Amino acid sequence: MNLFTARLTGKMLSTEQFEKSIQDMIERVNRWRQIEKSPELAEYLKLKEIVESPKFQETKRVLSERKYKDTEEGRKMTTFERISSTLRMKGYKYALENSTFQSFLKFRDSEDFQKMMSIKERLKSSELRMYNMIYRSAFYKNYQKVLNSPELRQMEELEKEINTEDFQKRHALWADAKRWQHSEEYKTEQRFLELQNSDDIKFYFAQRSEKIDWAELFRPSFNDDMSSSKNWKPGYGYANPNAKDGHSRVSERQAYNNGKNTFFVDGRMSLETHEESKEAVAWDETKGFVNHVFDYTSDVMNTKDAFSQESGMFMAKVRSQGTPHHFFGLSTGKSGSPMVAIYHYNGDIHQLGLVNGNQTKMADLTGMLRSMYYVYTFRWNKDELIWYVNNMELLRMPNKLPKEAMFFLAQSWLPTKEKGGAGKLKVQWVRVYRSVD
Repeated sequence: MNLFTARLTGKMLSTEQFEKSIQDMIERVNRWRQIEKSPELAEYLKLKEIVESPKFQETKRVLSERKYKDTEEGRKMTTFERISSTLRMKGYKYALENSTFQSFLKFRDSEDFQKMMSIKERLKSSELRMYNMIYRSAFYKNYQKVLNSPELRQMEELEKEINTEDFQKRHALWADAKRWQHSEEYKTEQRFLELQNSDDIKFYFAQRSEKIDWAELFRPSFNDDMSSSKNWKPGYGYANPNAKDGHSRVSERQAYNNGKNTFFVDGRMSLETHEESKEAVAWDETKGFVNHVFDYTSDVMNTKDAFSQESGMFMAKVRSQGTPHHFFGLSTGKSGSPMVAIYHYNGDIHQLGLVNGNQTKMADLTGMLRSMYYVYTFRWNKDELIWYVNNMELLRMPNKLPKEAMFFLAQSWLPTKEKGGAGKLKVQWVRVYRSVD
């Protein structure tokens, strides 16, 4: 992959741009996770379940769309008003309220009236003349008809029901043209919409719908700004405590210097290869461990005691100088186990990939400026292994790594068959994220 062309065409962000995008992403993830734990989101999700339920939606539809005349309360009130407003019923009501007519009824039902009716000579009394006048009137006949009518019984039954507190409440609800706006359900919906349109809730669901890269998949597990050596120790970090850690090979030109060639300055780790003679223990393929004189010194460093992890996302901002081979990646510390080259310079070109004996698979990177830092990322999930430089995906393969934790390993070396020279492997920072799942 020619990264020079990728930079020119805009496919690959500059390291500065990519780091800014990382920082923006971190800020967005932090905000997303704060909202995730907020009482506002919890309230929103609860209200969402209520508001979107069939029961709530049916209540809203009924309150919003039902006509007053179609309700039981509306029909009963209309019927009551229709009956009570007829001339017959108005006449009846007037009779009930008229004092003269009430006196007539009282006289009609009295013992005096009965006595007068049985004595012919008193038929011309003033009371009887009044009685006869009312008795023969249409007013009285209307009263008599209404008194025993079904309409009166219906009106009285309706009036009794209408005057109850329960009916008055129900009637007030359905008679209100803005009943939906005055309901508790409306208040619930308005609070739901208020939360739904808030910046935080809109932001939260926008991130989820976009499935922004690693934002939802990973959480920080290791962060080293390389300000000190507290996380780094000399050696390969061998799993076997009896193994001779930190040795070189006779096929190489450098002796590893037990951390003396690794410097932590200005928040960066600089692993340096110097031209100087040193005698050290080295591995010889035919003789085993022997003392050997080297003409260069360098270092191999690991984080085994401070950090190791199985799967996740591993990021490092790295560059190198000079002719030595430089490696920054992951190791289990076990002989024969595969190693992950997050960054590798083989003395000629940059590479990244999986170092695994005869099954080694590396991607060659061209068009890189060795004087520039790039951010190298390795993503390790249960199915795949993926490598990136800045935002560019450069290699993907099935996951065949052992199911065990790996730690960072950094080293520089000079093969005897190549021209020697000093150099530096510089690491500005490393960040590791673990899978939420």
